[in-house]
Amino acid sequence: MSGNENTPKHILVVDDEEAVRNVLARTYESEGFRVTGSEDGEDALAKLAADRFDLIVIDVWMPRMTGLEVLAKLKDKPDAPRSIVMTGDNTPATVMAAVREHAFWYLSKPFTADDLLRLTRRVLASVSTAPPIEVLSGTPQWVELLVPCEREAAYRVHDFMLHMESELSEEARDSIGHAFRELLLNAIEWGGELDPSRRVRISCLRAKRILVYRISDPGSGFRIDELPHAAVSNLPDDPTGHVEVREKMGLRPGGLGIMIAQAIVDELIYNEARNEVVFMKYLD
Repeated sequence: MSGNENTPKHILVVDDEEAVRNVLARTYESEGFRVTGSEDGEDALAKLAADRFDLIVIDVWMPRMTGLEVLAKLKDKPDAPRSIVMTGDNTPATVMAAVREHAFWYLSKPFTADDLLRLTRRVLASVSTAPPIEVLSGTPQWVELLVPCEREAAYRVHDFMLHMESELSEEARDSIGHAFRELLLNAIEWGGELDPSRRVRISCLRAKRILVYRISDPGSGFRIDELPHAAVSNLPDDPTGHVEVREKMGLRPGGLGIMIAQAIVDELIYNEARNEVVFMKYLD
């Protein structure tokens, strides 16, 4: 990463289509970024060895060396820049391969200039020091990940998982994603206590007629009657009682996660300790 905050951020754009490289370069340069283009993976590695970059924006399928092969060579280098993978290939295998090779974010083609710039600024502004997301299983039927207990990691995983469910309708994908994100944030914030050295284990199993998510956190669990800061504990005649409790505790606005999930999914089941939750959504 560049040391001087006043120095324009240097972005390496890697795509085998010259027209795409030119459009991305103009988009970035219009916002004050410094841009270098590269036509394939081998050329990108040579440029990375010769210069410093703050971010790589890289396509997946290119001649000579794919974008994923480039990331595989970079992922164990402590000074490697973060990467945004951009591709029109949204198959689960490609999404999980990007996560496995430590892609920081994933951007589906086609995308708008605003989408690109918004995500680029978010990645460049990140101060995350959490370890990478670990892929234990990456098949379309069974995805299993270890996620560091950090909010940003939760948002990244949520985005990756939305791409995994690209075959669902937009409405179904958004609603399932909303429930997943709320429960994952609960696990990371309360079970993992926002400690990036601790990890939440998530699984997504997909059969013909059912989608099953399982989230297991490293905490000791909880009891519903000990959650005054959560809307699920509100009395019937006081539906917003948790808001005042959260303000007194200095917590961010929220506390609706469990209630939102209950309203969206078909089945929501906790283990006895309540440090592991399974939710199911029927696909028919």
